[in-house]
Amino acid sequence: MGNIAPILPELILGVAAIALMLVAAFARRGSAATHWLAVAALLGACLALVGAPQDSGRIFGGMFAADGFAAFGKLIIFLSAAVAVIMAHGWFDREFEHGAEYPVLIILSAIGASVMVSATDLMMLYIGLELQSLSAYVLASYRRHDARSAEAGLKYFVLGGLASGILLYGISLLYGFTGSTGFTGISAAFAGGAIGFGLIAGLAFTLAGIAFKIAAVPFHMWTPDVYEGAPTPVTAFFASGPKIAAVLLGTRVCLDALGPATDQWRQIVIFAALASIVLGAVAAYGQTNIKRLLAYSSINNVGFALVGLAAGGQGGAQAVLFYSAVYVVMTLGAFLCVLRMRDADGRPLESMASLSGLSQTQPLLALALAMFMFSLAGIPPLFGFWPKLMVFNAAVDAGLLPLAIAAAVLTVVGAYYYLKIVKIMYFDEPAAAFMRVREPVQTALIVACALFVSPLGYLLINPLGRLAANAASIF
Repeated sequence: MGNIAPILPELILGVAAIALMLVAAFARRGSAATHWLAVAALLGACLALVGAPQDSGRIFGGMFAADGFAAFGKLIIFLSAAVAVIMAHGWFDREFEHGAEYPVLIILSAIGASVMVSATDLMMLYIGLELQSLSAYVLASYRRHDARSAEAGLKYFVLGGLASGILLYGISLLYGFTGSTGFTGISAAFAGGAIGFGLIAGLAFTLAGIAFKIAAVPFHMWTPDVYEGAPTPVTAFFASGPKIAAVLLGTRVCLDALGPATDQWRQIVIFAALASIVLGAVAAYGQTNIKRLLAYSSINNVGFALVGLAAGGQGGAQAVLFYSAVYVVMTLGAFLCVLRMRDADGRPLESMASLSGLSQTQPLLALALAMFMFSLAGIPPLFGFWPKLMVFNAAVDAGLLPLAIAAAVLTVVGAYYYLKIVKIMYFDEPAAAFMRVREPVQTALIVACALFVSPLGYLLINPLGRLAANAASIF
């Protein structure tokens, strides 16, 4: 048992994915049994993760790390995947779309994301990223009869293939100039002598491929269209689990494999951070679709996470981990509220205008969505303020005071469109009332997320901070 303990969560999910496909062969289409079994498997993986040793070091010839950093990221990924499966209950058409394929694809994507955060070798990195990506391409186009979903899947696939090519070119350069695909060997090569043009080119292309998965500027172009066209539960998953997996993968690559080349990659990360914050804030101004607006919000928030990464070291890694955990809760809470946007006939609504006067028709839903918007904007006393403060402090401690000041000022710019949604809900004339949805599990999740981002969340600063600090201690 000790030999498989480090990979027990992945084994549980792999067996669950195969078992669910067998269950689906004998269950009627549209049965919710496969969805709840998938949730149980994901929660079981979380329990296995909590009980597994976090000091197993690197296994599989140094290609896979079973450490606290990976465990922290996997816990976020698995819980995000479970919420994405729960969100689909009652949203897809039960006769044609609510099949077993959805939870199986979510589980396979979660396995790929899990491998990404544990990868300590470029080959393992690529395997995990492609497993996650191939599942994501199918998920984006899951609604086969919806033209927007098909378009989203096609765009994601084409641009994702391009990004994979860029990443592979970077990997080949790093291997060619260092003679190793392991992070330890690459780090030793960078520390062993002068860093030439070939190494810098490999570094740049590799980070570009990862930046596509993070949706950082200038590799963000797929995000608004895919987020808008993909089914809402899928969009929520894209904005949480896989995105955080890519952020943590980038963190491990920069701080572990490329640690001796900090001066070289820090310039790239600072540019991507500021560009993402600016574009995520400005480009969202004219949006009328709530899912496109949340897409630009995710780009904006990735920029703040990259500020923490630019700081480097254990402090920067801790800030990135803390920010990731809080960001996922805020984002999933916002998308859970978006799921409640349905007309009288039950058809999903996505226009921001449909939120007009929501405080008068459904005051509790309006309050929850307002809390998530204020928290995403980083407005105190909501909990979303604290992770932004942490990444700014990490940047200041690393001597990057101009970066911290620029990011703090740009926070004000991005707050406009979050406040715009609150203004629409509380000050505009009421639009047609949303259909009342009876989904007690989803309601409980909205309440839990709202309590997390409320001032009560500050009670979690010390325990969550300690977990993040322990996870970042490997750096």
